[in-house]
Amino acid sequence: MKENHKPLLILVAGPYRSGTNDIPELIAANVKAMTDTALELYRMGHMPVLGEWFALPLIEAAGSKEIGDQIFNEIFHPVAVKLIDHCDAVLRIGGPSSGADEMVVTGRAKGKLIFLDTSEIPKLNGG
Repeated sequence: MKENHKPLLILVAGPYRSGTNDIPELIAANVKAMTDTALELYRMGHMPVLGEWFALPLIEAAGSKEIGDQIFNEIFHPVAVKLIDHCDAVLRIGGPSSGADEMVVTGRAKGKLIFLDTSEIPKLNGG
């Protein structure tokens, strides 16, 4: 039934700042968890994406001085929300995160597939 499945563009949504007290090492661990999941999706035959891959360079270019400042808040979540328009699905990973939960709600509202575990996603590469 491989012909029934096409590669999906999947937004990986997980905690970024949640539970970190903005400690850079803990934020980096959250990003690593999302990136590791993205690699798993890629190896399954899909195209993963993280909102952070788009938002963080823009935030830096716009002159943000710290996480949570006005520039950060203007760009960080809105970029991911806009990105959902271009995705087929949202995969929610990790622990509590109002931002990741918002991506799921937005994805549902836009008619996107919602996954809560990689085991729910078809493997296209025999992976």
